[in-house]
Amino acid sequence: MTDAHAEPVRHSRKGLIIPFAIVFVGLALWTGWWFFLTQQIEQKLEGRIARLEQSGWSVKHAGLSTTGWPLRARVAMKHVDVVAPSGHAVAAPEIVAEANAYNPTKWVIAAPNGLVMTRGAKGKTAVRAESIRMSIHGLTQRWPNVVVELAKPVFTALPDAEPFPLSKAGLVQFYMRPHLAGSNAPTDDVDVLFRLVDGEGRPNGPVEGLTQSGKLNAQVEAVIEKAGALKGADAHGLLSAWTAAGGRFIDMKGELGAGESKTFLSSPALSADDKGRLQGEVFLRAEKPLAAIVGLAGATQGGSVDRAAAARAAAATPQGGAGDQGQAVDLVLNFKGGRTYLGPFALAPAPQLF
Repeated sequence: MTDAHAEPVRHSRKGLIIPFAIVFVGLALWTGWWFFLTQQIEQKLEGRIARLEQSGWSVKHAGLSTTGWPLRARVAMKHVDVVAPSGHAVAAPEIVAEANAYNPTKWVIAAPNGLVMTRGAKGKTAVRAESIRMSIHGLTQRWPNVVVELAKPVFTALPDAEPFPLSKAGLVQFYMRPHLAGSNAPTDDVDVLFRLVDGEGRPNGPVEGLTQSGKLNAQVEAVIEKAGALKGADAHGLLSAWTAAGGRFIDMKGELGAGESKTFLSSPALSADDKGRLQGEVFLRAEKPLAAIVGLAGATQGGSVDRAAAARAAAATPQGGAGDQGQAVDLVLNFKGGRTYLGPFALAPAPQLF
């Protein structure tokens, strides 16, 4: 028989307390890690800024804040203004960088309110876009993987600045990754790739003439030799020390589409002279190039395109390249003596790297 006066069994509450205690301790440890991580990020960022300023750069901002607890580290800097010794600069109302707190080796950096870039003596150009983002991962590698993307950018030259070649585009992308040798061993070289989708030139400019008021599409890839020399920027820019060390663009290949014209390009090597002007040969296999050259000859940009030379080049271009059959024409673009030549015709100054 059951004893009516027996005391009820008391169940231990430890089974309820222990899980909460574990969660509490884990949360406390994670919070401590998060604060340690964000402090390390801020210290490293301040150290990087100090080293840049010692090298002649100017880095200004209106303060930074770190948020994102518990799973992310989010660093925001207001009113950022970075000026290189060469006079090139980038300014933005806000720069935001984010990474997973549990794996802070991959960062996404954004300029949500656009930016203003200063092209040295050419002046300032405002850039607005649906998104301006850069992702960096593999920070423990010799060279990290970098992707820069501008979605639907609009370029506006500010007062007293030289016109920017493009007015807008559908997409601009830049990729960089470590170059692997035949043994898959990393080297001091890096692979780069540039993509432009649906670029539109400014009114009466060379890009508009080249595309016959259409759109410019481009994809160009190359290997940058001796990328380790890309440091110590001086008044001539980041690339001057690299050029002095014998740096080159090698194994370049790509494709350009300008209106009805389509061109496949390649170059074994390109470098720069002591004034920063590109030098070397680019081999072109062009479909219907005549329309593009004629359009370039008609561009009304003051001074940068030699319209008379472009017109003579157009007259000398084999007419099969403009025919209904789309016959391809082989051409050579030569950068030498600070000029860009198509055959014997000097079309414009050679692109300047610094």
